[in-house]
Amino acid sequence: MRQLIRVSSITLAVVGLALFDQAMADPPPRFPNEAIWHQNISAAPLHPNSTSMINTLVGLGGWGNGNRFQIDFSLHTYPQAPAGTPMRTVVPHQESGEYYDPDCEDLPTSMPVPADAAFEGQTGLSCNNEDEDCHLIVRQGNLLYELYSGNYSGGVLNARCLAIWQLNAVYPPEGRGDHCTSADAAGFPIAPLLVNADEVAAKVGDPNSDLGHAIRFILPNPRMATDASLGGVGGRLYVRPASHAGSPSGPTGTVPYGVRMRLKSNFNMTGYNAAAQVILRTMQRYGIVLADGGNIALTFESDRYTDTTWDSLGIEPRTFVDVVNGSTPVLVSHFEIIDTGARIGETWNCVRSTVTVPDLIFAHGFELP
Repeated sequence: MRQLIRVSSITLAVVGLALFDQAMADPPPRFPNEAIWHQNISAAPLHPNSTSMINTLVGLGGWGNGNRFQIDFSLHTYPQAPAGTPMRTVVPHQESGEYYDPDCEDLPTSMPVPADAAFEGQTGLSCNNEDEDCHLIVRQGNLLYELYSGNYSGGVLNARCLAIWQLNAVYPPEGRGDHCTSADAAGFPIAPLLVNADEVAAKVGDPNSDLGHAIRFILPNPRMATDASLGGVGGRLYVRPASHAGSPSGPTGTVPYGVRMRLKSNFNMTGYNAAAQVILRTMQRYGIVLADGGNIALTFESDRYTDTTWDSLGIEPRTFVDVVNGSTPVLVSHFEIIDTGARIGETWNCVRSTVTVPDLIFAHGFELP
């Protein structure tokens, strides 16, 4: 049976909203600078098997979708739901009856749903959650609500998971809990690892700038490592910063769920425009983290709620795929793997972690009233 250790400080997070609103004024949801996602890994030690894992992944076909480092712009992030936004009840997935417990928030639970919010890949609040991932992502204050496999009908949300993240907290190495999933199979937050058009636009004038956070990426399940000797279910495994593995089915020698890969410092950026170079420098300094299974490698936030459009930045789905103005397509072989610790067999025995927000508040010089 799965043991649950309750995340104890939602109330304290709400008390501290006013204290953190100014610090979290940027449009995209982000964690404090101390979070693992904001760790600069440009000088971090390589994994001893970095070269062999990269070579194995190359041999398996590299990136998905024909070895293309392609971008999917279908994920929407509602930047800030106003006070008074209707809270909608979450119930188990309508067709399957599934809900991931205790990994996800206890039922009954609810999340704010603005009238102009939209599911992943959709223009509104309807999604075929039998055939699509159907994420719904909404921020309200310092709470980030991420729903997976959802649909909205009759005032009710049905879904397989709702994960609530506290944006003013620094989570432990196991995130929301070891062997615990989230709205992403690796147990990661989603929105804080997406690339946002406004944040890129804010950096294009600085020739040495980056986004300051790791970037989410995806691989086909047969290209992610398994190892039955670790005792995981079906050989499933992951490495930090992941806390969970979905359904990897590849050979032992390839990259695992949660792997953090760094674009090599000598990658030739000639031919890429200023916006693309900001993203590439981010991959060199903060890396990309393997979050889920699928065919399109990169997932950037849509420009539904941003002032800047991707088109105006010259960023399109094949920016890192096609040769334009002498640019070099981004291949798996252009990356190296940093050492984030031992492989962990996925038991699916979720143990939720504890997050202490007051420690963070005091560390930043704030005091509760």
